[in-house]
Amino acid sequence: MQYINIGYGNIVASNRILSIITPTAAPIKRMVQEAKGKGILIDATTGRKTRAVIVMDTGHLVLSAIQPETIVGRLKGNKEIKEEE
Repeated sequence: MQYINIGYGNIVASNRILSIITPTAAPIKRMVQEAKGKGILIDATTGRKTRAVIVMDTGHLVLSAIQPETIVGRLKGNKEIKEEE
């Protein structure tokens, strides 16, 4: 199983990620509020501003304080390492 650093020492399983989206749109903000109410929201921002919402295949939403582009770059980096092995 491959893991990806989503910022400030927080790690998620990269093969469980469905999408990485920005939290600025109103529908995404509603999704986050609904997930919070259902208890399936994981806040990995460590008190910083939310810059990415990661949707997991378990239905959980993970909030991250780093940009979606950075997370995608890290995912690509992991895949390149995996292919070389």
